[in-house]
Amino acid sequence: MTMPPDPAVAHDRFMVLAAAVLFSTGGAAVKACSLGGWQVASLRSGIAALAICLLVPAARRAWTWRIWLVGSAYAATMILYVLANKLTTAANAIFLQSTAPLYILLLGPWLLRERIQLRQLVLMMALAVGMMLFFVGRQPASATATDPLSGNLLGTAAGLSWALCIVGLRWLGRATEDTGATSAAVCCGNLLASGAALPMALPIAGATTTDWAVIAFLGLFQIGFAYAFLVRGVRRVPAFEVSLLLLAEPVLNPVWAWLIHGERPTPWALLGGVVIITATVVMAMPRRGMRRLAG
Repeated sequence: MTMPPDPAVAHDRFMVLAAAVLFSTGGAAVKACSLGGWQVASLRSGIAALAICLLVPAARRAWTWRIWLVGSAYAATMILYVLANKLTTAANAIFLQSTAPLYILLLGPWLLRERIQLRQLVLMMALAVGMMLFFVGRQPASATATDPLSGNLLGTAAGLSWALCIVGLRWLGRATEDTGATSAAVCCGNLLASGAALPMALPIAGATTTDWAVIAFLGLFQIGFAYAFLVRGVRRVPAFEVSLLLLAEPVLNPVWAWLIHGERPTPWALLGGVVIITATVVMAMPRRGMRRLAG
C-alpha cells in the first residue's frame, strides 16, 4: 500500500526550491544596480549578515576560529561572484562557480583524506571539459558583460573559493556537533565580505533609489531569506533531492538575465553549462539510483 505524501516534507521541498529561486536572481539583480562591483559586494553582504543573524538564531552562536576560517572562503566567493557578474554574463558567472565539485574532488584527498574513486575521476574530467568550453572562441563585450574574459577568470576563481568553503563546512561538521556552525560560518562570511570589500567600495556616491532597492533585495531576499528558507527546508528532505532542487539556481540564473537584460550567453557557454549541470546531477546521484537508471 502506497503511503500518502507527507505534507511537512512537501512544504520543506517548497522551501528548498524557494531558496534556489531566490539565489538564482543574483546575476540579474547585480547587473540591475549601477554601482560598481566592490560597492555591490560590500553592501549586499553587510545587509545579508544582519538578515541572517535575525532570521537564523543559530547563526548568532559563538564564532570559533574554525568558523572564521571557513567564513573567509565564503567571503571570497561572495566577492568574486559579484565582480564576475559585473564583467561577464550571469550564465558564465554561475556555471563557472558551479565547477566547485571539480576542486572538491582534487582537494578531498589532501584536506579531507578522501580517496578519489573511478566514477568521480570520470565526472571530474567532465566538469573540466565543461569549464574549458567557456573559454572557447571570443565572447564580445556588451553593456551587461563589459570584459567577458576577466569575468570568466573571476568566475573560475569563485568556483575554487566555493569548493574551499564546502570542504570547510564538511570539516566543521566533523570537528563539532553544533548544527548551527554552518549558519554561523555563512553569517561570518558575509560580514567578512562586507568589511573586505568596503575599502574598495568607498566613496559610495551617485546611487539612485533603484540602486538602493536592488541592494536591499540582494542582501535581504537573495541571500538572507533564501538562506533561512534553505536551513528550514533541508531538515526533512533527502540530500539528493536537495541537491536537485538547488540546481534551479544555475538553470534559472541566466533565464532572469535574459528576460530582464536581454543577455545571451554564447553557444559554447550554454554547452559548458549543460555539461556542468549534467555532471553535477550524476555526481550527486546515489549509486542505487544510477543502477536503476541503467536498467
